[in-house]
Amino acid sequence: METKDMMMTSMLTMDKSENEGERDKGREEVEVGEEGTPQENGRLMLADGLAEKGPKALSWGSGPQVSNGFTTSTPQSPRDGPGTAACAGGTASGPGVGTGSSMPLGGLRTLVVQQTSLERPRETWSKKMDFLLSVIGYAVDLGNVWRFPYICYQNGGGAFLLPYLLMAVFGGVPLFYMELALGQFHRSGCISIWKHICPIFKGIGFAICIIALYIAFYYNTIMAWALYYLLSSFQSTLPWTTCTNSWNTANCNRYMSTDHNVSWSNSSISPAEEFYTRQVLQVHLSPGLHELGSISWQLALCLLFIFTIVYFSIWKGVKTSGKVVWVTATFPYLVLLILLVRGATLPGAWRGVVFYLKPNWEKLLTPSVWIDAAAQIFFSLGPGFGVLLAFASYNPFHNNCYKDALVTSSVNCLTSFLSGFVIFTVLGYMAEMRQQDVDAVAKDAGPSLLFIIYAEAIANMPAATFFAIIFFLMIIMLGLDSTFAGLEGVITAMLDEFPHILAKRREGFVFGLVCVCYLGALSTLTYGGAFVVKLFEEYATGPSVITVVLLEVIAVSWFYGTNRFCNDIQVMLGFYPGWFWRICWVAICPCFLLFIIISFLAFPPEVKLFHYHYPQWTTVLGYCIGVSSFICVPAYMVYHLLTAKGTFMQRLLKSITPEPSCDDHRNFIVTNAV
Repeated sequence: METKDMMMTSMLTMDKSENEGERDKGREEVEVGEEGTPQENGRLMLADGLAEKGPKALSWGSGPQVSNGFTTSTPQSPRDGPGTAACAGGTASGPGVGTGSSMPLGGLRTLVVQQTSLERPRETWSKKMDFLLSVIGYAVDLGNVWRFPYICYQNGGGAFLLPYLLMAVFGGVPLFYMELALGQFHRSGCISIWKHICPIFKGIGFAICIIALYIAFYYNTIMAWALYYLLSSFQSTLPWTTCTNSWNTANCNRYMSTDHNVSWSNSSISPAEEFYTRQVLQVHLSPGLHELGSISWQLALCLLFIFTIVYFSIWKGVKTSGKVVWVTATFPYLVLLILLVRGATLPGAWRGVVFYLKPNWEKLLTPSVWIDAAAQIFFSLGPGFGVLLAFASYNPFHNNCYKDALVTSSVNCLTSFLSGFVIFTVLGYMAEMRQQDVDAVAKDAGPSLLFIIYAEAIANMPAATFFAIIFFLMIIMLGLDSTFAGLEGVITAMLDEFPHILAKRREGFVFGLVCVCYLGALSTLTYGGAFVVKLFEEYATGPSVITVVLLEVIAVSWFYGTNRFCNDIQVMLGFYPGWFWRICWVAICPCFLLFIIISFLAFPPEVKLFHYHYPQWTTVLGYCIGVSSFICVPAYMVYHLLTAKGTFMQRLLKSITPEPSCDDHRNFIVTNAV
């Protein structure tokens, strides 16, 4: 007994001297339970009968396996984030395990002393519902309200649902699931996660951050327009219902449901359209992108208010933003249901529904329908923007992200379908009122569908002020969710990449990021700002983010390896992904993304807004903006190969091998005690 006590004391003393540098960083308090069971917050654990249970009796969920009487290093436990490679005695594809033979312990216990430094614990969601609402709020955005209904009726109505569902099942949902699993397993943002997967592709993370900034430059301006409408709605007579205002022209035609003596002609302009183009945007004061004009101070104040809300919602992390989304993610559904009931009771609503869902099966033979279906499901679910990686990284390690992916992606697709009824019941009503066909009323896509057609329809309803307030409040809520998510993706990526600099300065960093986004958005607040918004929407995000996601899928499936990725999921969730998911990740998803990229290059979109056709030089400018983010990927590859040591082949092999995380590993001193 005395000999064993002396041995244990000696080994602990040796460990103390060997780890003196680590002790200076901080040392967690050692605690032992009364019954000798391992403590969650302790670092002194007693394990009975370790040798008898054998290697298979231990898993990541139950702690590391060690050899009796040996000092070993193991990866992090799932509670604190997994490591992908062991520095000693482990492999890159799974948890490191101690080697060596174990002696029967008899009546002895194994004393495991675990020493760690005091690290800042990673933030987690307060509740599971905070995470789900945040993901749903991110996926369900303004595009669900206007883009899906427009794309649907343009591409065959009900027949479009077939390619849409096929693209969702074989392309969108597998990518959605993959990003949630990656973020949850590696507990990292979109930059630092690549050292655990394939270091040479780290430029993907920087490209994602630049794309997120571009989106913040123009996306929030649309919310500023909605806020302008919201403030203008607090009047007994909505300002876009009359032609007697200072901004109206001679072509303004006030065509209300009560005006039976007024006829609508091709030269007629509704007061809602003139309010949008001449009062809110003031686009008539700018001849085009070559002369944007002055900044609208009204929109500048509206955008400042929007960014103020954004800052105070995300400055403290997911603990605060997770609470805000309880309002911003649920309120739009309440408004959609109210507007659906109201729209269904309007005269002519059935015309819009028939036009929306009437199947045109011949459209399925045209490639543009499949291109639109693929692009719509991709941008609707939103993989590749770093948001899903960031949100999932704050989950518990064993959270069922597979179920989360199926639930949230299904909610997103159903919301798009529901929004189609909300929009087209009103478009049918407008066609009935103007005595026109539905396609003539719904000729405008984009935000114009919301700010002109829908705004005019609301003005014709009883209790127009109430419906206008809740509708534009819904638009703002939909946009805020996506802005929270997009900026959180950047914040998480930068904090994980530079933790020693930014971890304790989150509030200041978020403030600086929001200021950069506001300054970058100033060009969209000018008289020609709507032209800038359209340019960013078409070129700055679409092609570049799809290319980035293609490289991401290739890196995970082909370099990191589908088997290794599936093993990670099995460790995390307890089951191995089926053959369907493996085939999608290896082959179908890359083909899906390559199909979108090739079709975009083969059939570049004709960009125009209102009566302004974008000149040729703007196409070159748009491609330059898109390439400016994607260039980070090859640039970092060259940098990584040049800065690595060894021969070219050694550097190349090292660049595609996941890096071990020795700093995060823990040292165990194992000895016997009675």
